[in-house]
Amino acid sequence: MFSRILIANRGEIACRVIRTAQRMGIGTVAVYSDADAHSLHVAMADQAVNIGPAPVTDSYLRADHIIEAALATGAEAIHPGYGFLSENPGFVDAVVKAGLVFIGPSADSIRAMGLKDAAKRLMEKAGVPVVPGYHGEAQELVVLASKAREIGYPVLIKARAGGGGKGMRKVDNPDDFAEALGSARREAKSAFGDDRVLVEKYVAKPRHIEVQVFGDNHGNAVHLYERDCSLQRRHQKVIEEAPAPGITAEMRAAMTSAAVKAALAINYSGAGTIEFIVDASEGLKADRFWFMEMNTRLQVEHPVTEMITGLDLVEWQLRVAAGEKLPLTQKQIALNGHAVEARLYAEDPARSFLPAIGTLHHLAFPDNVTNGDIRIETGVRAGDTISPFYDPMIAKVVVHAADRTAALAAMESALVQTEIAGTTTNLAFLAALIRHEGFGSGDVDTGLIDRDLASLVAPSATAAGAKELAIIAASGLLEQPASDDPWATLRGYSHLSSPAYPVTLIEEEKPVRYGVAILNNERFMLSGPAGKIEVKVRRDASGWHVTGKGINLRAKTAAIPNGIAVLSKGAVSSFAVTDPFLLAEAAGNAADRLSAPMPGLVKSVRVSAGDMVKKGQILLVLEAMKMEHTITAPHDGKIAEIVTESSQVKEKSSLVRFETNE
Repeated sequence: MFSRILIANRGEIACRVIRTAQRMGIGTVAVYSDADAHSLHVAMADQAVNIGPAPVTDSYLRADHIIEAALATGAEAIHPGYGFLSENPGFVDAVVKAGLVFIGPSADSIRAMGLKDAAKRLMEKAGVPVVPGYHGEAQELVVLASKAREIGYPVLIKARAGGGGKGMRKVDNPDDFAEALGSARREAKSAFGDDRVLVEKYVAKPRHIEVQVFGDNHGNAVHLYERDCSLQRRHQKVIEEAPAPGITAEMRAAMTSAAVKAALAINYSGAGTIEFIVDASEGLKADRFWFMEMNTRLQVEHPVTEMITGLDLVEWQLRVAAGEKLPLTQKQIALNGHAVEARLYAEDPARSFLPAIGTLHHLAFPDNVTNGDIRIETGVRAGDTISPFYDPMIAKVVVHAADRTAALAAMESALVQTEIAGTTTNLAFLAALIRHEGFGSGDVDTGLIDRDLASLVAPSATAAGAKELAIIAASGLLEQPASDDPWATLRGYSHLSSPAYPVTLIEEEKPVRYGVAILNNERFMLSGPAGKIEVKVRRDASGWHVTGKGINLRAKTAAIPNGIAVLSKGAVSSFAVTDPFLLAEAAGNAADRLSAPMPGLVKSVRVSAGDMVKKGQILLVLEAMKMEHTITAPHDGKIAEIVTESSQVKEKSSLVRFETNE
């Protein structure tokens, strides 16, 4: 076994690998960019090496810097995690050439499965069913458009390299094909350095079911059952579970057999995932699944497989890479219970899931859930910042229970108890998904989120008592006096009447002034535009318990920049608190300008200053988090100024200014 390994990654997966390595007595070396100097994975590792500036192209994608760090620290092997260089065969070759061990499959296996078109041709030869489509070499528009017509609309354009929904576009009619192809190619080129695509038939009610496989260097390969990853937004997974709901023994046997056959066809070694698209229009049937692609690495959702099998997949990776045989045979791998994973992101579901940045001023996860087990995979702590440079994942919340019903209840319990303040997150969205009637019944497909998005992202009403608690917290009157303070019982005492402490909230972009008076150590009188209200605030095990007329709230408070956050039952209500004499003019889009919704790179500019544009016309394409975001004209008008192509812009910086009539 190795004595020391280097983890060529960051965030939660780096922390995940470090934990298993340390349990096995293996030394760990972390690498980090300038932006990650104080990150959790750096603190956890035995050693850490800076590999460059914040942009991934200057740090986590610098294979030479990573290999140099491994050699300098005496590491014997490199674990790639997922993303970054994990499926780059050139990196594998360089690692091996340097005399190190790559903890993953061979470069040949990655090459065989790295290009979707070639992989599908290989799978056809191996007898694995593939989706009907065009997987050829010709990339001319006229050829691809012709093939799309032959296949029949709707079709799916997919980047032949990479995954994660990048470089993927659904096209419903021929008129939109050229625009969708151009967009897919640009995104694929940016994300994977390869703009070639394939075209496939779009399955009407698709489910995404994948099989975890494992091989060694002794000719053995096994499966570790399936995972259902059908709940997706923008082709990226949101909630995963194992086993797949509604799967029959016949279908499981067919899918797992095909997956093992695929692994053996390329002499696969290490952890890998065979992804299948399933036609669920008539239920799950053994002849209605097709090979999509193979991920030649550990998957983000691997914890659900670990929960139902009781195995440590990172330990298996280390043992196989060290030359050992697979720890268990197929017959020894049992399936127990049901597991669900929810990906908790700093993003805004109501704004097309735009990534959010900010400081995690308050972050707390539950230690236990009802009738189940919980596991939190994270690479951040309270006080850490979500930066614009990397994936905005905060954590993976994973639960395990005896059956699916209990697992969903455990997940709801976990989400309700999770507390985050300081940045926008998808926490409420995840809870809404778990409560979704269709998902609860197992009637899922990859289009569920898009169909029901409006209800899933609908803002919930602010809990009664939340504003009152925020106002009192902002006044500073909730601060607990020291236990040895002799004047504690007289806090707020006045010989004549209790003074009203002033607090100003920003409501609908306008300052609203309130007053807080202490009636005694637990009772407060609040005065404001709507009159006066008396509330009682007591501290208990869950935080604060606020009661009053129509109020019965249990919540916690957290200080955030210029405000107070109230956290209750998985929901967070933020209240801006300010000095009314220092109010700044609200920023944002006006009738004569458009501002950047997030930090990013201006990938392409479609119009010029002086051009007349129509409402809905594409003005420019902004790239952020390796995804393209189209900026369109909100109204007819004439362009006065527009940002230049290849510009790096900040959130709320001006992108477009329209001419206005005096």
